[in-house]
Amino acid sequence: MTDYTQILVNKADGVATITLNRPDKMNAYTRTMGSEIMTAMDDIDADDEVRAVIFTGAGERAFCAGADLTPEGGGHVFSDPTEVDDLSDPTVRDGGGLLTLRLFESKKPLISACNGVAVGVGATMQLAMDIRLASETARFGFVFARRGIVPEAASSWFLPRIVGISQALEWCYSGRVFSAQEAKDGGLIRSVHSPQVLLNEARALAQEIAQNTSAVSVAMTRAMMWRLMSADHPMEAHKIDSRAIYRLSRGADAKEGIASFLEKRPPQYPAKVSEDMPDFYPWWDERPYE
Repeated sequence: MTDYTQILVNKADGVATITLNRPDKMNAYTRTMGSEIMTAMDDIDADDEVRAVIFTGAGERAFCAGADLTPEGGGHVFSDPTEVDDLSDPTVRDGGGLLTLRLFESKKPLISACNGVAVGVGATMQLAMDIRLASETARFGFVFARRGIVPEAASSWFLPRIVGISQALEWCYSGRVFSAQEAKDGGLIRSVHSPQVLLNEARALAQEIAQNTSAVSVAMTRAMMWRLMSADHPMEAHKIDSRAIYRLSRGADAKEGIASFLEKRPPQYPAKVSEDMPDFYPWWDERPYE
């Protein structure tokens, strides 16, 4: 087990919980935290016992209060202090974007249990998660224009797809911090809960996935939904649908899905994400930074 310094990772009953763990700093984001989350995701994706992942923050005040404005070792807050002339140099790459791109690649469904303040990268990292729940005490803010920068963590791609272009622009233009209810009304989060029940609600949702579905089916569905919504024609979705149905319908999980339904019993799906994804997965080419 990896020794983490800024996150906690717990695995139980098919669910991994990643807790951002700098409560004295309101879980402010650092390069170390980002690296640890990505390492944890590598481990989780390789662990067939984990069926869903919950993200939350330590303490009662914050999910993540954005980038640590007193960064490790000094230097620039929002970017690498190294000066380069070529903007395709990997040194230029935004750390929040490295994280959200890794979350985008996840084979497991990701659920955010936002337990408090979530501004800057604390808000944008959640955009690459699939389902977002929030506490009544949560506050969100895409505050970049008030810091003299721009939305990061690939949020200019994620946010309009989640809430629509007009709502995304209003929140980013104003840079204001807004309530959990406004976040729900704007389509950013699924539901608002009391602080006492937030994690229980997230766990119930994660358990519903873990106990009733095929891991391979869920992994394929996640990839299809995220990647095909930008396709230029529904034919692109039809191609992947057809190939996936053709392959998976011949697999052990499809047989178990039918048998468990007819026998009125809980399913026991045998296929593993680590071994049994269809032979055409992944169907996309990795995008370089250039």
